[in-house]
Amino acid sequence: MTDQAWPWPVGAATGIGSLPGTDIAEAQRIVLGELPDLPHLPELPARGPGAELIGRTAGLLVELPVELYAARWRIAQRPGRELRRARDLMERDLDQLAEQAEEYVGPVKLQAGGPFTLAAALELPIGGRMLRDPGAVRDLTGSLTEGLREHVAAVARRLPRASVLLQLDEPSLPAVLAGRVRTESGLGTYPAAEGDLVASLLRSLIEAVGVPTVVHCCAPDVPVELIRSTGAAGLALDLSLVTDLDPLGEAIDAGLGLLAGAAPTRPPSTGRAPTSAEVADRVRTLWDRLGFPRARLAEQVVVTPACGLAGAPAEYARAVLKACRDAGRRLAEE
Repeated sequence: MTDQAWPWPVGAATGIGSLPGTDIAEAQRIVLGELPDLPHLPELPARGPGAELIGRTAGLLVELPVELYAARWRIAQRPGRELRRARDLMERDLDQLAEQAEEYVGPVKLQAGGPFTLAAALELPIGGRMLRDPGAVRDLTGSLTEGLREHVAAVARRLPRASVLLQLDEPSLPAVLAGRVRTESGLGTYPAAEGDLVASLLRSLIEAVGVPTVVHCCAPDVPVELIRSTGAAGLALDLSLVTDLDPLGEAIDAGLGLLAGAAPTRPPSTGRAPTSAEVADRVRTLWDRLGFPRARLAEQVVVTPACGLAGAPAEYARAVLKACRDAGRRLAEE
């Protein structure tokens, strides 16, 4: 294993990003209260277009305006009302973060859609997803890179005592690599993207943004080795979807951090949120199966929910964040 100082405290827990509701001030209070060692900027998709993953990230793009057309985001000729709304929401969120966390010292996590999930969702003006045009995907990656650099700088100005950890959300990445992204008609699929190209573009983005970056993918068939090759500091995934331990074990052994999605995002039939002991046990069980010493667990692993919590009841979402926090502390005390 290579020496690596992971960009989070021992025994840390965090959220994946989204929470229920529309009150950003309350959401930020919950995050800072329940996740004091690694808070994140909450996302509230219930606020509507521009607050969800694609629209929110599209608002960060530089010199690549977007618009809503037939309930889908597409590249536009000039900035319009929907883009202004997405940017206004983000500005409001950052102001709220600065107000509540002005004195915060430590890492804070930001989330944005990755270039391939964006390319699989954003439409070209002439029709079809950006994914169909490799040149458009390169342009999109460059635009996103510049936007993320500005976004990180904006947070650093507001929180001068904090450090920034970036999370790239790539739920569509396995489908992009396997050629499973459907065309608009639903009758065909776009060609599979070349793994080398995907890795190269992700690597160039991560290097240029210049802060520790984790790649999040809460889908089956996460391309673990590809993500490790990009220079990412960590990988965030849903533990319940891990079926092949070997690639994950090799990546962890090589120094990749793990954001372990160990708490269900929806209440079970009982309605009860998992306890911290249950969450810690899920993480510990996987670690033991991988064969690593327990002493490394709390350093290399961050405990998280399995994915975003936007679809969960508010009380359940808060209880899950608390369980993750306490699970991280349990693991650190072992």
